[in-house]
Amino acid sequence: MLKRSTIAGLLAIIWMCVIFSFSAQVSEESSETSIAFSYRVVSSAGTFFRLNLNDGEIRRISNAIEGYVRKAAHMTEYAILSILLFFWLERWQLTELKKGIIAIFLAMLYAASDEIHQLFVKGRSGSVRDVIIDSVGAILGVLIMVGVKKCISFLFSRRKYRETGLS
Repeated sequence: MLKRSTIAGLLAIIWMCVIFSFSAQVSEESSETSIAFSYRVVSSAGTFFRLNLNDGEIRRISNAIEGYVRKAAHMTEYAILSILLFFWLERWQLTELKKGIIAIFLAMLYAASDEIHQLFVKGRSGSVRDVIIDSVGAILGVLIMVGVKKCISFLFSRRKYRETGLS
């Protein structure tokens, strides 16, 4: 049976390949992907909130938010990567703080290498700003994951306390 840390390590490698494939898209393809996703978000939100938006309004709003959607995608990609790396690091006896710092550092290193990779893709460029956005995503991913772990641990400890009849 594979350990959770081994599975997380394998998933981290797969996730890095996913990130690499997005970065390997030429600029036109990357923009089309972002705009199509933005269109689906606006269309779905319009339906959910019963805004009765026509196609032209959906396209106008989609184009306006596309840059923000792209940056949110960057942050999300690296939040997921840092969480997977954090769980991979469980194979070593490290404190939560050390695992978090190492996971964030590794995600930041990959973000920098990914921006270098984009220098060789038609119509794309490397950006220090994107490395910073990716790094913020990695930091948020670890912080949220540690927070969720602490909440779950707290809830289980309260439950065990009540079950022992000591409440």
